[in-house]
Amino acid sequence: MTLHKEGKATIFIAIILAFLLFYAGSLLNDSLNWLEILLQLLGIFFVVIALQFFRKPTRHSVEHSTFIYAPADGKVVVIEETEETEYLRDKRIQVSIFMSPLNVHIQWFPISGLVSYFKYHPGKYLVAWHPKSSTDNERSTVCVKHDSGVEILFRQIAGALARRIVTYAKKGDKAVQGEEFGFIKFGSRVDIFLPIGTKILVDKDQKVTGKQTILAELQNVK
Repeated sequence: MTLHKEGKATIFIAIILAFLLFYAGSLLNDSLNWLEILLQLLGIFFVVIALQFFRKPTRHSVEHSTFIYAPADGKVVVIEETEETEYLRDKRIQVSIFMSPLNVHIQWFPISGLVSYFKYHPGKYLVAWHPKSSTDNERSTVCVKHDSGVEILFRQIAGALARRIVTYAKKGDKAVQGEEFGFIKFGSRVDIFLPIGTKILVDKDQKVTGKQTILAELQNVK
């Protein structure tokens, strides 16, 4: 396991903060030994949290033309039929994955194809499970056109703590299933909009692993 490039600045700040806390503790007199230990533990805590959050696990996946892999780690919080109003403008099956601050926050392409749409939206920072977070929060929308012509849309959504969404995918790019397309800092959510009739292979409240858990399978495509 390595560290993700998006964490370089945050990890550096955490290390500097830890150093300052250790230094501040060393200036205390012996009667405040307990406070020195507390400051040292706090410094270690900040570094460990930063390293844990920006970890980049090594994962291998087998590319499959009709499988839709989980684009992120987390828990499935929504499986429902809905209307996608931003780009596709048709009925879809929405599957939403909530990521806690303890999850890996990398996002991977759930399917291969061509990026047919991309748009970043500034917005609010409602809690990620709020019904309006999908349309009101800071978010990035990406759509990939499968070789069969089927389009799969997915959306990175910032949560109450997340204030920065990074999206590497741009319109016209080649999307390769299992490759990184973005990163969201802290608690957040990813929505994926699948064609009606897609076979859903996960259940609500199920924990999924990005790049490895198969969310669904496209039907009647080659």
